[in-house]
Amino acid sequence: MNTLSVARDFAGAYCPNKTFLLPQGLADELAALGRLPEQMPAGAYARKVVEQLLIDLSWSSSHLEGNRYTLLDTEELFKSGAAPTDSDAIMLLNHKAAIEFMVDAVPVQGLTPVVVRNLHAVLMQGLLVDETALGTIRNKIVNISGSVFLPAQAPQLLGEMFGHVVAKSREIRNAVEAAFFLWVNLAYLQPFEDGNKRVSRLAANIPLMLYNQAPLSFIDVDRDDHALAMMGVYEARDVSMAVDLFAWTYRRSQARYKAVLDAVGKPDAFRIRHREALTQAVVQVVRNGKKPAQAVSLLRLPAADKARFAQLLARELGALAPYNCARFRLGVDEAQAWIDKGRPGLA
Repeated sequence: MNTLSVARDFAGAYCPNKTFLLPQGLADELAALGRLPEQMPAGAYARKVVEQLLIDLSWSSSHLEGNRYTLLDTEELFKSGAAPTDSDAIMLLNHKAAIEFMVDAVPVQGLTPVVVRNLHAVLMQGLLVDETALGTIRNKIVNISGSVFLPAQAPQLLGEMFGHVVAKSREIRNAVEAAFFLWVNLAYLQPFEDGNKRVSRLAANIPLMLYNQAPLSFIDVDRDDHALAMMGVYEARDVSMAVDLFAWTYRRSQARYKAVLDAVGKPDAFRIRHREALTQAVVQVVRNGKKPAQAVSLLRLPAADKARFAQLLARELGALAPYNCARFRLGVDEAQAWIDKGRPGLA
């Protein structure tokens, strides 16, 4: 059987929602574990944790490719905004740009071949000798280092298989199963000249974004474990090691981003404690013409809280608008009049 027939059998024998690569019970368990509890628009989960995800997924995926930057180096690179000086920095910054692309594009465009091809183009810009290969279904032979596996070749049929893989992923109702299917099948098919495993790791997040599941960052995955899991897929179409690795890393990712969500979602205890004082201060400024510092001085606040309270007051006055003034017991007209005066008292 030729390599294209094997590739067709691997993806072609799969029937969405009837057959499973993950054990069905495991897929359901992981989906329940990682689901955002409230109903929100597609991509909301990813947007809530995007700052941490950019660092985690960029570093872990690059690390699995042999990138020499540490997690701390990666964070500093992203904060600095400096131009890349080596291929490792380019790889990391490309990952960051690719994740940002997904967060923006996926809720609007969904899971399509064009989105995945653009994902490849962003991930591999500046890293391929031939720029025309960016996002292009390959027409060259590729070899897998350390493996006897020879991926399918013929470009037209590769493009057909690529379309089938994406289409089947889109039909899978369990987002975690869809993520796993997309991960192993894109890596197995090798549709691009280079960067296929990188594309597969990031693309696995597309179904998770669409269904507001915790993202998959591959954080703490050992390079040797990842290589063994991929080798089982390549050489024997055996996903058992990949299943174990995926389940382990998804549980870690879910716990990590749940903690991020919990931190983001916690009410501001300081604001709650000084809620009535904040209302009094806003009224003093807007209705009575006091300067913010005077308004603060009229309150009986602990000395240790005054500086932080002044900052909170300044933020609230800066954001005050006719459509949100009722929370401070202000009328629309008086709030608008104060705004029209140029928000007097604010620096």
